[in-house]
Amino acid sequence: MVRVAKVLLLALGLAGLGGARAAHAQKTTTSQPSPPATPEPIELTNAQKKKASQAPDSVRLRQHLRNANALQAKYKDSEALAEYQAALKLDPQHYQSLWRAAALSVSIGNRYSDETRKSAYFDAAQDYASRALAVQADGGESNYVMALALFSQAGLLSARDRLRIFKKIRPHVFLATECRPDLAEGWQLLGRWYYRVAHYNVLEKTFSRVFLGGYPQGATSQKAIDALETARRLDPARIQYYYDLARIYKYQGRRRRAIAILQEAIKLPAYTSEDLTINRLCQQLLPPLVRAAARRDRLHARWYDGLRMGEGRDK
Repeated sequence: MVRVAKVLLLALGLAGLGGARAAHAQKTTTSQPSPPATPEPIELTNAQKKKASQAPDSVRLRQHLRNANALQAKYKDSEALAEYQAALKLDPQHYQSLWRAAALSVSIGNRYSDETRKSAYFDAAQDYASRALAVQADGGESNYVMALALFSQAGLLSARDRLRIFKKIRPHVFLATECRPDLAEGWQLLGRWYYRVAHYNVLEKTFSRVFLGGYPQGATSQKAIDALETARRLDPARIQYYYDLARIYKYQGRRRRAIAILQEAIKLPAYTSEDLTINRLCQQLLPPLVRAAARRDRLHARWYDGLRMGEGRDK
């Protein structure tokens, strides 16, 4: 048993080299944000707690929140994050600032190809999410950003650590959709988690059983599709949901559905560089699917014509 465990550890260690890192080093921007500020410690003195309880009514805090909302509406994520960080200096327990700072940290981190900078932002996101959970343990937003931070970090880890992370994500991503069923991002993350866990290979399942006490049960491709369709219904202008769905439909062999989704996606307006990137990916994915569907239609037509001619001869 010990020898089997060592073999599993070695195999997973080798499997994790390269692939996970390459998968997440995708998007860069010409305008790079500054490195994330280190979040304040969770432990507060009595004086800080008293000050924090009064802060939500302060004029300065409300102004920071208004500024942050306006900047996010203009897709200026780095500036918006700075406003939430300023708000947290006034009230370190301000729930909205904490979970939004976590979400923005992940969004900014994803733009880097450099793993060190990615990791810095993802670590900051997890710190903000932990503090948000300390304020509202059953909050839909706090559980969503914790699941998001963990999911993002998983792409930078070894195969073994990645499996541990996916198991840790489960309660958070389920609470996120239960407590905030109107949060489209939560459903997207649930769909991605479902699909990844549903496609554990034999080695991953074995490692999870031996070292992690089992792997998450009940995940299927159809559940992933249902969750992503819910996200798309809640926010039909978000092109990322279309792309995620189209890829799953493609892998499931449902080309017609994938084509329909992609044709809708490429018509959506692009507001950010990320939108433009995904739009191009959708346009690249569409032609091969159309050609494959056309070939299948021709084969079906020939088969049907041959069947009709055979029936005619029999008569």
